[in-house]
Amino acid sequence: MAKHIQKEIKQGVESWISLGNRRPHLSIILVGDNPASKTYVRNKIRAASAVGICSELILKPKDVSQEELLDITDQLNMDPRVSGILVQLPLPDHVDERTICNGISPEKDVDGFHIINIGRLCLDQHSLIPATASAVWEIITRTGIQTFGKNVVVAGRSKNVGMPIAMLLHTDGEHERPGGDATVTIAHRYTPKEQLKIHTQLADIIIVAAGIPKLITSDMVKEGAAVIDVGINYVHDPVTGKTKLVGDVDFEGCHDNEHLNISRKHAETSRFSNQMNLLRRKLALSLQFQEVWDP
Repeated sequence: MAKHIQKEIKQGVESWISLGNRRPHLSIILVGDNPASKTYVRNKIRAASAVGICSELILKPKDVSQEELLDITDQLNMDPRVSGILVQLPLPDHVDERTICNGISPEKDVDGFHIINIGRLCLDQHSLIPATASAVWEIITRTGIQTFGKNVVVAGRSKNVGMPIAMLLHTDGEHERPGGDATVTIAHRYTPKEQLKIHTQLADIIIVAAGIPKLITSDMVKEGAAVIDVGINYVHDPVTGKTKLVGDVDFEGCHDNEHLNISRKHAETSRFSNQMNLLRRKLALSLQFQEVWDP
């Protein structure tokens, strides 16, 4: 699936350029030296290059002022060669993330974090959708998972992941933006485990993005349910002694649960699909979004 998406985007980029348009350009602002943030940015740059999208990385020290970051976003907003802007989160404590995200022009807001894009998402209007939520939707539609009238549990309530996923899935599908017409239950890290289990055992679809390793186990999933794991956790591997990347679902402890093991493919695909959907929306800034954007 990921390779197919990558091919589609690359073809779209080349088709756009062949019409005489400027090659899409993504500007990424990275503050500090957080290892995870560096990894995410490196992957985004690599994915952009793979589909023919230009990118630039603007590095700033962790003590950079909020005013300087706003000056940078202002400059990028006015730069005609820049079609998309991304500020890698999290930011240092002295910088207000909401202020910085709102400092990016809504039409160049690749992450979909600007208050206008969030508002349009909540109002079922066309908007730039946060990458992970867009990736989850892509996985659901491309694998033929039915959402109409289904019970869905979203484990995770973050404004950047859990909330937009829930919004997409419960929205009326007849609006201008896609919607799943599902009955959605939102759980989070403070939902008692037994209560969470009650909800997940009734769910046709479980989407996990809580940042808690092994939050979902095989006994919490009914037969035939689809499980999409977008959790990202770094844990110690006692076998190798190194740090490894795991999700929120205990796939390793589910070897005797065939239907949950099959769902592993969704989790594996979502990692790359997340990057590809970010770039898909980045391309949409040039190809489509400017034509329909009407704040």
